[in-house]
Amino acid sequence: MALATAHLRVARPTNDIAALLPFYCDGLGFTVLLKFDEHEGFDGIMIGHKDAGYHLEFTTKRGHDAGRAPTEDNLLVFYLPEQGEFNTAVARMKGSGFEPVTAFNPYWDRCGKTFEDPDGYRIVLANRPSPA
Repeated sequence: MALATAHLRVARPTNDIAALLPFYCDGLGFTVLLKFDEHEGFDGIMIGHKDAGYHLEFTTKRGHDAGRAPTEDNLLVFYLPEQGEFNTAVARMKGSGFEPVTAFNPYWDRCGKTFEDPDGYRIVLANRPSPA
């Protein structure tokens, strides 16, 4: 009997997939894993790292306004405990034209850097070990 391997997909709508690509691909270093068009009225893209246990999916549906993030505390947190890896990730974001924003929860400013994507959703690069 084969063991199941957990994989997480985080999916959300957007009005402009192309506007998100520089943030997630250039800034965070993700790659396009899959792209689809006209799948039951939806276009979409899945991005991530090939061997990671997660990926992100962004979809758009013509005629539907996805809106912006509902709050400044809608976060994806990436734990980067090694100082060098953290510094490299922050430099890549800045080098891609994305500056840190002040976190809604000041805890994230103490242990990392927060960046906001074009839809208002935020990611945190946390320079600390994962709690799990």
